[in-house]
Parts: sequence; structure tokens; C-alpha cells
Amino acid sequence: MTEEAFARRVTMLGALADPVRRALYRFVADQPGAVSREQAADGVDVPRHKAKFHLDRLVEEGLLVPEFRRLTGRSGPGAGRPAKLYRRVRKEVSVSVPSRRYDLAGRVLADAVERSLGGVPIDEAVQQAAVDAAEALVAEAGSRAGADDLDAVARALSPLGYEPRVAEAELVLGNCPFDRLAADHTPVVCGMNRTFVGAVVDRVGGPNLSTAPHRAAHHCCVRVSRERTDSGDAP
Repeated sequence: MTEEAFARRVTMLGALADPVRRALYRFVADQPGAVSREQAADGVDVPRHKAKFHLDRLVEEGLLVPEFRRLTGRSGPGAGRPAKLYRRVRKEVSVSVPSRRYDLAGRVLADAVERSLGGVPIDEAVQQAAVDAAEALVAEAGSRAGADDLDAVARALSPLGYEPRVAEAELVLGNCPFDRLAADHTPVVCGMNRTFVGAVVDRVGGPNLSTAPHRAAHHCCVRVSRERTDSGDAP
């Protein structure tokens, strides 16, 4: 997640710190359809002008979306102005510190299960699903293969919460986006992760980069290194 996206999500969730705003959001979220400001005000027992202010603030922060509809069911002249209604956005909003991406792991593993149901051995299915997820990530980001480019790999992995740091000829991934899953299901999740990161490296990092296991508490289980191609170490 970029710094800008992280700040935006924190601001969105920070809007719910106000108790009246939080109560209005929960009331709207609990309803089967969009509600008017009058319904919301009555639902949480606040004045209508106060409900309007907080509902519109929730819209500004991206937690509610407005729509306009005539509640009388009539149309044409004399039907009155459409009422402004509010409903919860469908997009999930969450902030995790450190960053976690259990959604990515879930997609890869669900894809692997579907492949295994089709007859592919489960270990092979997980690897195939991880490679396909990496290819989709690279294509979506518009990343291009570089030559010996640790920075390109860091840019590709940074939005996923790996917290990459380039140090000389090595890329250290300071955070595990799948921490709890990896702790409980280490062979499966770490194997998936190594395949995923390796596929990203192959596609954006160039031929002189390689991955290797990384054993460090609270870090990702993979590190990326630049192979030495000069002859300066030769006797």
C-alpha cells in the first residue's frame, strides 16, 4: 500500500471516531436499502440537521454513497424534489499495521484448490496459482523487466506490504504480508510466498537476480540478491 493510500484509509476510518458519526454509519449499514437523513436521524435519536452534517461527512470520506430518489413513487410535475438517500459503500476499507494481505493469499489458495479439483496435484496447483497471481500483478502495475534491477522489484512488492529495502546487492523484505497464516501453516504459505516473490523477480528484476530463504523473525521468508557477475574476486 502506498503512503498516500495508507493515509487516505486512516482518514476514512478516523471519521468513525466521532460517536454520532459512528452510530449513523452503523444504522445505515444495518438497513436493507438506502435511507433518508430523516430516517437516520430518528434511528439514532439526533436532530436532523446534525444527522445531515455527519452523513455528508461520511460521504466525503468515502464510507457512504448518496443517491437521489422520490420517496412518494410519483413522477412528473408536482411530484416534488428527489430525496437524498444514503447507503454504505460496498468496497471494503481496512487498515492493518503492519500491512497484511490475507486477501492475496486467499485468492492464490482458492485458485489452487480449484486447480486441484481439476486433477492437478495440490503442490503443483499452489505453484501455478502463485505464478499466475504474480503475472497478474506485474501486468496490472505495468512493470517491465529490467536488468539487474532490485529497485524495480521493490516497487512491485511495496504496495503488497512487503516493506522492501534495498541494501547494496540485496533486497530485504521487512514484513510478512501473510504473518498469521504463515505462523499456522508455514510449509504451505511460505512455499506459496517464495514462488510468488520468485515469479515477480523473474518478470521485473532481470536475469541476474535470485531469491533465497530468509530466516529472520518478523521478516518475510524470502530475500532477493544480485548475483556477482564481475571477476574482481578471482585470485
